[in-house]
Amino acid sequence: MPLSAIQPNCYNELLQQKVAALRPAFDALGAPDGTIYASPREGFRLRVEFRIWHEGDRMFYAMFRPGEPKIPLPVERFPIASQAIQALMPLLLSSLTGNERLRRKLFQVEFLSTLSGDMLVTLIYHKALDDAWLVDAHSLAKALGINLVGRSRKQKLVIGRDWVEENLQVGHHRYHYRQPEQAFTQPNGCVNQQMLAWAVTASSGLAGDLLELYCGIGNFTLPLASCFDRILATEVSKAATRAALVNLQENQIGNVAFARLSAEEMTQALNGVRPFRRLAKLPVPLSDYRLDTLLVDPPRAGLDSATLALAAHFPSIIYISCSPDTLLGNLTQLRTTHTIKRLAFFDQFPYTPHLECGVLLSRSSP
Repeated sequence: MPLSAIQPNCYNELLQQKVAALRPAFDALGAPDGTIYASPREGFRLRVEFRIWHEGDRMFYAMFRPGEPKIPLPVERFPIASQAIQALMPLLLSSLTGNERLRRKLFQVEFLSTLSGDMLVTLIYHKALDDAWLVDAHSLAKALGINLVGRSRKQKLVIGRDWVEENLQVGHHRYHYRQPEQAFTQPNGCVNQQMLAWAVTASSGLAGDLLELYCGIGNFTLPLASCFDRILATEVSKAATRAALVNLQENQIGNVAFARLSAEEMTQALNGVRPFRRLAKLPVPLSDYRLDTLLVDPPRAGLDSATLALAAHFPSIIYISCSPDTLLGNLTQLRTTHTIKRLAFFDQFPYTPHLECGVLLSRSSP
């Protein structure tokens, strides 16, 4: 995103334009009017990353225009980053610039913060990290009061923790999340809380058990546990699955089971194509679940044909999408079996063309 695109004074108008561009396509599918969930105008991104550019003794954060990877654009301030990241950026850069061991061959810096005030910084290098680097990195982390990870090829050195602790408020409930460095987390914490609240409202009155695909660290799983008898949640990432299990335990939720399976594998298991040993530890056999609702939050590619075919058999579907284009394509197919009952637009990425969408579908009467 070019910094020139950040126009807080025009935020409402820009958001309305994004939504207006999408409405006709949803109208054509018979969707109801969508609810719009706005973002804070500034300070909303909890995770950002910058290249580090070296020019002699000078070093600076850099971004690049598409197609121009060798022409750095210095970043002196980044108003869409969280206030904690904005405050840390100059302090970190000054500390790194003044330390030859920490600055040499430093390639990229990644910031991961939370609404709760936790912070993790990852430094990525084009060199091996030795004991001398580790000593200076410990001093840096202590001076700045941060958790720090150093990465190089086949190396990962952790000072403090390689995760952050987050607390999200959903209605009257507060949920605690461990968010690992390399697992996906929603970058806009305020909008994420709105998404979770919308999903809980959309689940009101739905019966039986929930099957959740692409559950990640349990972002939707935890607040939705109170809406269903049981939840069976699947995720393919090892780091995310480990965090999801920790989050389940720390929130003392007892009606959720996690399985490390891809959406394709879960579809095969439900269709009886083949058994999976990773399902053997479920608290009850897979056949005992009454899976009446499906929740999906897929990557930009959307749902594959097999998962779409599986979804067609569910009485209710909650679809969270980071790509309206693929969502609309999937809805065109699901429309043959389901009706769109709810629609929401979540502005996770202000000042860009991107919108997240939430859809509740109910199976149409024969």
